[in-house]
Amino acid sequence: MKNEQNIKASNGYVVLVVLLLVIVTIVVGLIMTENPLFLLLILAVIFIVKGFFVVNPNSSKVMVLFGAYKGTVKDNGFFWTNPFYTRQRISLRARNFDSERLKVNDKIGNPILINVILVWKVSDTYKAAFDVDHYEEFVRVQTDAAVRKLAGSYSYDSFDDKQEEMTLRSGMDEVNEALEDEITERLAMAGIEVMEARIGYLAYAPEIASSMLKRQQAVAIVAARKKIVEGAVGMVEDALLKLSEDGIIEFDDDKKASMVSNLMVVLCGDKEATPVINTGTLHS
Repeated sequence: MKNEQNIKASNGYVVLVVLLLVIVTIVVGLIMTENPLFLLLILAVIFIVKGFFVVNPNSSKVMVLFGAYKGTVKDNGFFWTNPFYTRQRISLRARNFDSERLKVNDKIGNPILINVILVWKVSDTYKAAFDVDHYEEFVRVQTDAAVRKLAGSYSYDSFDDKQEEMTLRSGMDEVNEALEDEITERLAMAGIEVMEARIGYLAYAPEIASSMLKRQQAVAIVAARKKIVEGAVGMVEDALLKLSEDGIIEFDDDKKASMVSNLMVVLCGDKEATPVINTGTLHS
C-alpha cells in the first residue's frame, strides 16, 4: 500500500513568460518570414497551456500519469506541470458531518434514536483517492456503522441510583471517546483524520418513549422516598434521644410508638400535617 508523496510543481508565472515568448515568436515569424513552419509552434502553445493549474488554500491536486501515481501538490499558488498529468482535486479543509437519526437497539434491546456529529478532514490524499471509492460516501457509511456498534455496546440508561454500569446517557464523555476511537479506526484506511466525534441526539424511540418516561419518574420517586425515610428515621431518633436526655418526658413503649408514628407521618407525608390537639391523655 502506497502513501502520499508531496511533489513540487514548476512556478506557473515563469512558464507563463515562456509561453508569451513563444507566442511573440510565432507572430513575428509569420509576419516577417511568412514561413508556415511557425504554425507548428502553436502545438507547443497548446501543450504549455494544458499544464497550468491553480491550488487554492487548504486544497491539493493529486497527479496521475497514465495510471501511475506521481505525487500530490499541496502548496498554494499558480503552477505548471506535465500536461499529460491528470489532476484530481481533493480538499484538505475540515468538514462537518451530521448523520441522520438512526433507529437502533441499545445493549438491552430498547429501540433508541441516535445521531453523531463528526468533524473530519483528509490527511492522506493517496488513500482518499485510490484506496476507497468515493471517500465522502465512505465516511458516511462507516460513521453510521460505528454508531450502530456503539449503541449496541451500552444501555441507554441503567435505572440504578448507583450507576455502576456506564450508559449512553450517564457516561457521555467516555462514550464519545469510544465513538471517536471506533470511527478513527474505520476511516484510517481512507486517509481520513477524525478531529472530533460526539453524539448529537439521543432519545428513546417514539413507541416506548412514554413508557420509559414513566419508568424514569417512578425510579426518581422511589429514590426520593428512600432519602426522605432515611432522613426521617434519623430525625425521629434524635428527637426521642434529646427528649429523654433533657428529662422533658418519660417514654414507655406505647408513648414511643405513638411519637414515632406521628413524627413519621409528619415527615414523610405528601401533604402538610393537620395538627390535632389532645385534651386528654395519650391513653384516653
